[in-house]
Amino acid sequence: MEERNLKYPIGPRHEINVPSDFSFVPRAKDEVRVPIGPQHPALKEPESFSVALRGERIMGVDVKIGYNHRGIEKACEQRSYIQDLYLVERICGICSHTHATCFAQGVEELAGLAVPKRALYIRSLVGELERIHSHLLWLGVAGHEIGFDTLLMYSWRDRELVMDALALLSGNRVNYGINQIGGVRRDVTKEQATEILKAVDKLEEQTKYYIQIAMEETTLIQRLSGVGKLSHDDAVRLGAIGPTGRASGVDRDVRRDDPYAAYGELAFKVVTDGHNDVYGRTIVRLGELLESYALIRQIIKNLPDGPLAVRAPRKIPAGEALSRYEAPRGEDIHYIKSNGGEKPERVKVRAPTLANIQSVAKMLEDRYLADLPIVVAAIDPCFSCTDRTIAVAGRGAMNWEELRRYGIEWYRGQGIDFSRLSSKLGRGA
Repeated sequence: MEERNLKYPIGPRHEINVPSDFSFVPRAKDEVRVPIGPQHPALKEPESFSVALRGERIMGVDVKIGYNHRGIEKACEQRSYIQDLYLVERICGICSHTHATCFAQGVEELAGLAVPKRALYIRSLVGELERIHSHLLWLGVAGHEIGFDTLLMYSWRDRELVMDALALLSGNRVNYGINQIGGVRRDVTKEQATEILKAVDKLEEQTKYYIQIAMEETTLIQRLSGVGKLSHDDAVRLGAIGPTGRASGVDRDVRRDDPYAAYGELAFKVVTDGHNDVYGRTIVRLGELLESYALIRQIIKNLPDGPLAVRAPRKIPAGEALSRYEAPRGEDIHYIKSNGGEKPERVKVRAPTLANIQSVAKMLEDRYLADLPIVVAAIDPCFSCTDRTIAVAGRGAMNWEELRRYGIEWYRGQGIDFSRLSSKLGRGA
């Protein structure tokens, strides 16, 4: 396909080449631009959508990200591998085990560690529980975006079952702290396994009810069908991954295609759909819930005996590793470079949302403004996972103190002097 060098902004310092058939309609006399974000009551995280409208119809969208500058990747270079394991877990609250496992796998590859089989099964168990947690959360958000708040209440009520199961295993409902370099920190007892299976049975029953709603509720079907269209070819061309890609018939799943943890020994089906729209993305996620329940039963039934971890060195041999993991939203990638010391020389994370966000503009082509919330929500975006610290043109690498001074000077140039503000607050106190 012929390419042209059209710069389509998706955030500060980010540019992509867009195929020639992918055009943003230029401003016309009857075109209205509606900015949504970066700060907006409807947005849980700061992101910016500049929507070009003719009446209620969307003519084009500029998607800009880059408003969450947490600097986690850079912070990893200043800390040991053990500290980094818990830091990367904070990249995302919903996919915390995803990032921790992906990072641990890369470090273990560099160190040449053979992780015990029991630890690999436990990682897979927590990973599938996390997938259930994420998909039920998404189902509630999707219901809310289309005014189906009863679905939100029901699915989030059921989500408490899996959150309680994760808390039972790890002591935490969000950041589980299960992993360590070389294995896992916590075992699964028979009593815990029994409780998890009980929760899975209840969740499966409720999920079948949600599938019945998706198949029979005409209001939901008509509201989601044909919305956010993304053909198979466009999904491949734009790099859509996870449920977003699989709902357009892209049969890819890292768990099957490049097995990690215990997935090479487990039987499961990769769920795909051919609707190519938001309805298809709903069907895929509901189908994946059923597959996760089956996987959890397999894992608990076949959980092998043995140790939970092997001893890992403090200094990791020099080298590079690329680790892949099928997160609930799609493929997560961690790149780790070691120089032979106790701290990584470089850590780079490609979260699933960064791969899927490029498809959003295509999905919104020739749709209505009212479709924007559910189309964006359908990729299950996490912009905190995606965003990175921007590079400053004309400057080399900056340490923390130089970065702090640069920030103070930049805000002072905008007319904001925090030193005077703090002194006023001090006098007021």
